[in-house]
Amino acid sequence: MFGICELANIPLRFEANDRSEIVSQVLFGECFAILETTKNWLRIKLHDDQYEGWIDSKQARIITEEQYLKITQAPIVLNNDLVEYISTKDNLLIPIPLGSSISFLDFPEVNSANYLFEGLKSQGIYPKDRLIETAFLYLNTPYLWGGKTPFGIDCSGFTQMVYKLNGYSILRDASQQSTLGEALSFIEECEPGDLAFFDNEEGKIIHVGIIMNDNYIIHASGKVRIDRLDHLGIFNAETNRHTHKLRVIKRII
Repeated sequence: MFGICELANIPLRFEANDRSEIVSQVLFGECFAILETTKNWLRIKLHDDQYEGWIDSKQARIITEEQYLKITQAPIVLNNDLVEYISTKDNLLIPIPLGSSISFLDFPEVNSANYLFEGLKSQGIYPKDRLIETAFLYLNTPYLWGGKTPFGIDCSGFTQMVYKLNGYSILRDASQQSTLGEALSFIEECEPGDLAFFDNEEGKIIHVGIIMNDNYIIHASGKVRIDRLDHLGIFNAETNRHTHKLRVIKRII
């Protein structure tokens, strides 16, 4: 079985329970395979990053395997504005966040509600220097564990969405993202758009941010913010202390 999200976003939970931890979100237009079903819940695997979790079955729309393949094999087209609207033939409006997929609107057999989108679109692969411009769209977004939207986002959701909006697919969690790309030996070697990863006292990767020019970094900590980066880690000028310990810098593209 397969499904698609036709809401602004659906909470993706660790367990089949409304009180369970939200580990990620399924944004409008994202497709998924259904791995398991219960009375009220579906365990799914997202197509884009293979992330798994549970969603409320009332929030999913079931599609056929043929429809799933058609959508997932088509070029990715995303909403490129903070908030846009999908309109229906009955003039109803559905708000959708930045990074929502509108690829399926071109397939009448899937777009049975005749959704229309007239906003800004992002499609194809963009130069690496556009990553910072995209990252600024999320500036001051509040931190939200499991979030992927301008209304709440976590550190790895932020880096994943910035890369996605520029045509690059990376994994969901910071620890997963740290396995990608080429490690750089020194901060002096990095360039805007590279990713910096940070660990805790046990050596586990727990944070990620996007490197900017002149040893600055943009990352989600409390909110999406800009701080200084040095060989020790992230330095917060407001508190006059280091907040995250640098583990490795990776060049993904």
